[in-house]
Amino acid sequence: MKQMTLAAMQGFEKHSRATRKAEFLARMERLIPWVEFCALIEPQYPKAGNGRPPVGLERMLRMYCIANWFNLSDEACEDALYDVPVFREFCRIDLGRERAPDATMLLHFRRLLEANHLGAALFAKVGELLMANGMRLSGGTIVDATLIAAPPSTKNQDKSRDPQMHQTKKGNDWHFGMKLHIGADSKTGLVHSASVTAANVHDSHEVPNLLHGGETRFYGDSAYRGKAQRERLKAIAPKAKDFTNKRAYKNRPLTDADKATNRRKSSVRSKVEHPFLTLKRLWGFAKVRYRGLAKNANRAFAMLAMLNINKWGRPLTRQVRPT
Repeated sequence: MKQMTLAAMQGFEKHSRATRKAEFLARMERLIPWVEFCALIEPQYPKAGNGRPPVGLERMLRMYCIANWFNLSDEACEDALYDVPVFREFCRIDLGRERAPDATMLLHFRRLLEANHLGAALFAKVGELLMANGMRLSGGTIVDATLIAAPPSTKNQDKSRDPQMHQTKKGNDWHFGMKLHIGADSKTGLVHSASVTAANVHDSHEVPNLLHGGETRFYGDSAYRGKAQRERLKAIAPKAKDFTNKRAYKNRPLTDADKATNRRKSSVRSKVEHPFLTLKRLWGFAKVRYRGLAKNANRAFAMLAMLNINKWGRPLTRQVRPT
């Protein structure tokens, strides 16, 4: 066996480069408003007393971000802090002086966020900061929903599926899980509203929770058409024109003009698919990690907050991506 060189120690490498993981973490380090986020969580965070002093709030928040971005369980996140130097650097952990927070600490932190609905609060805070730093919503809102799968098996301790998840049919396939509904700005793609339901809730039923009321245009796929939907839209956003895609029927197929109109609408509506790509494919939120809607909803809102920061914060120190 050859003798190890100093390059085996971090900081002495001769041949090295910044990885995409390191570049992403460096970017999020600059963009995330840590002070504002910590101020939002701090009133609910445990205070130092007679017992064991709590781990620093910002450090636990950084660990929570790592777990979400890289789709890690509590135990896997703890292991990753020992395995991956850039994770320790992001969380500001020096193993020569201290241990990394363990999985139980991350579990307690995550449950604190869930119990106090702080995922939704972080999502709202990001929107507030972006608006304060120059971001403006256009008159158009695009709505859509995506399925997040849940385990359909009954081979577990309870011998049953998650009672808060349900199944739905999409095309010829059945899916079991929940739905994430979002409303995105038609010009920028910024996600300004969201809701989480069981998978069997129809997409159009969540429209009241996805509009801000000042819309002049409303975009959606053919699932959002219908008389009831038009009446609902008129009540919520009376100035909004309906730009949902036309639907074909068994005895009334779409004309060439209808197809061309749908393509034009879809070129705008495609912006709502980009957040789903990041959440499900890049950050791994294609399947639920916890039982129950509330826990998974908290994770979804927190991840949407981080997504808006990643895409639109430049950083949130008085600079925002131009519209």
